[in-house]
Amino acid sequence: MSVSFVCTTDSVLAPERLFDLSLDIGAHTSSMQRSRERAVAGVTSGLIGLGEEVTWRAWHFGVPIRMTSRITAFDRPRSFVDQQKRGPFRFFRHEHRFEPLPDGAGTRMTDHVSFAAPFGPLGRLVEKLVLARYLEHLIRERNAYLQSLSA
Repeated sequence: MSVSFVCTTDSVLAPERLFDLSLDIGAHTSSMQRSRERAVAGVTSGLIGLGEEVTWRAWHFGVPIRMTSRITAFDRPRSFVDQQKRGPFRFFRHEHRFEPLPDGAGTRMTDHVSFAAPFGPLGRLVEKLVLARYLEHLIRERNAYLQSLSA
């Protein structure tokens, strides 16, 4: 059992620029200031690439969380996938896709997120009632921040 959702964001940024910003540790950290997220191990600055890992430390729901993610697929500037290697979820997978808009004036960024919480039936309840909405909100916040970098 798992939960999944899709977020679609249209951006004025070119696919290559948006792709690179989505892999930029500093841009991610800046977009997640509210949760005090920071890279503490692995790739901690610049762009992360295929096979590389980053360990994030953040505060969510008043609790410190550590999660190590690895880039498991990479097709610049069309898509990449990051997956949890260690952390709070039973599994977490985030596929990022980038397509030029039909008019050529930007990019459609599509985030496919799937995850499962630990703790059996209780975890499944929390997935549906809290985590899915919370994670989707975080993704939308990050995407709005990346979009703001077009200036």
